[in-house]
Parts: sequence; C-alpha cells; structure tokens
Amino acid sequence: MDRRAELGEFLRSRRARLRPEELGLSSYGARRRVPGLRREELAQLAGVSVDHYIRLEQGRTLHFSVEVLDAVARALRLDPAERAHLHRLARPAPAAPPETADDRPPLRPSIRRLLASIDNAPAYLVDRNTNVLAWNRLATALITDFGAIPAAERNMARLVFLDEGVRNLFADWRARARDVAGFLRMDAAHRPVPPSTQTLIDELSSVSAEFREIWAEHEVRDKRHGHYRYRHPLVGEIELTYETLRLPDDPGLALIVHTAEEGSPAETALQLLAVWAGQGEEEGHRSGSGGS
Repeated sequence: MDRRAELGEFLRSRRARLRPEELGLSSYGARRRVPGLRREELAQLAGVSVDHYIRLEQGRTLHFSVEVLDAVARALRLDPAERAHLHRLARPAPAAPPETADDRPPLRPSIRRLLASIDNAPAYLVDRNTNVLAWNRLATALITDFGAIPAAERNMARLVFLDEGVRNLFADWRARARDVAGFLRMDAAHRPVPPSTQTLIDELSSVSAEFREIWAEHEVRDKRHGHYRYRHPLVGEIELTYETLRLPDDPGLALIVHTAEEGSPAETALQLLAVWAGQGEEEGHRSGSGGS
C-alpha cells in the first residue's frame, strides 16, 4: 500500500460523500463531473489555500502541520477514527525492520487460560491481520469451530468474506464486512505494511468482488465496542454487544468479548449455547477426540 496514493484516495472518498448545499456553500459551477465537494470548496471550508490542499491530496509531501490536518478533518467532518487515520497517512510511516515485521513471540499460556476461564461469554483473540489466535468454547459455539480450520486460514476477514456459514450468521452482513475491512485499513496505516497483510488484502481482492467494492470505499474502523445481531442455526436471532480489550504489552493483540444484557433473550440463548458446547466437548472427550 503506497501511503501517498492511500492518502489521496482517502481524502477524495471523504470529499465525495459531502454536498455543498448541506455545508452552506453556493453551487460552484453549473454541472459536477464527480459527486461531493470540489477541492476548491474543501480548501475554502478548511481555511487553507487551494494549492496547499492539492499538495496534501496528491501526497507531494508527508510533512503537513497538525493545524492544517485538523482543519481539513473538520471540513471533511471526519469522525475520531478517520481523523486519526488522516494524521497517520499524512506523516512518514514509522520505521520497522522488514524482516521482523511479521514476527510475533508465542502466545503466553496464561492468555489461553484466561480465555478458557471465560465460560459465559464468547471471546477470542485476534492480531492486527484479524488472525484468530485463541478462543474459548462459547466462541466456537457462536461463530465457528476455529480449531477445525487450518491455522493459515483462521482469519476473521477471510471468514466474513469467504465462508458462507459465517457470512449467514450476521443479520447485517454488510455492516460486519465494513467493520472488518475498516479495521484492516486503519491498522495498515500504523506501520509499514508487512507481507502477510498485503497478501491477505491481495487474496481477498482477487476472490471477492464485495471485498473490492467495500475496500474501495476507504472506510476506517477502530475496533473498540459495538453490537452485532447473529442468526444462529440453533438458538435463532441473538443480539450481543462486544468490547475490545488491548493487551498492555502488545496493543496489536485484541481480546474481543461478547456479552448479553442481563435477563434478555440473548442471555438465555448464550446459556443454551454454553450447555450445547459443553455437551459436545464431553462427547469429544469420551470418543477420544479431545478438544480445542
């Protein structure tokens, strides 16, 4: 991913979603060849010269002041995640040795024990590429049997876009797909893009027209908290909130925990899933298959 090209495409996509009449601007010319604001209009709103804004959008330099970037962010009505994304793209990427960009120490056993101890809420751990590194029994019952998936394919972005079973779980699949694509894009701006990230983006782009379409929207998401509605084949529709917890010594790892409101039908559904998952695990032990 070329940061200068990414910066220009991001800014153009944000301009395209704004309308002059909504911002109190008079029409700039009789006809518009492209949707949204023209660069001249955006520069006017931001209080910067047209040439200065053009240099930003064209990525001629990655050394713009905080004040200019904040002014452009306000004019574009960027949310906090988008504003942070703009600041990262408009600055040189932090240096990172290419040969260690994808290296990660083995996951601590205590983290796996922590996940296993959460027995009333689906929880799983992902890295920056959305690779699923660890999970608990209830996450398997809710989403998919992660342990049955080859490690190289155990990735939430791949599952959301390419796995029909996981896709059908989400009542609003497109919102979930935008979230996972936005998470990938925002993270890619934090550092030089390692080969594994680019390989994942290239793979999804080559096999999924929907990924190409959503990726071209240049949405960014900071995975923190929210909710999804699942359509589970065993317990029906279930709405769960999620919280994302970053590991203090490795913010690239995110622990995602789903919960249900106390006394809600979703809580009952989770309890039923926990019973079902426990029965499946017991049968696996009896048959000698073990468990994940």
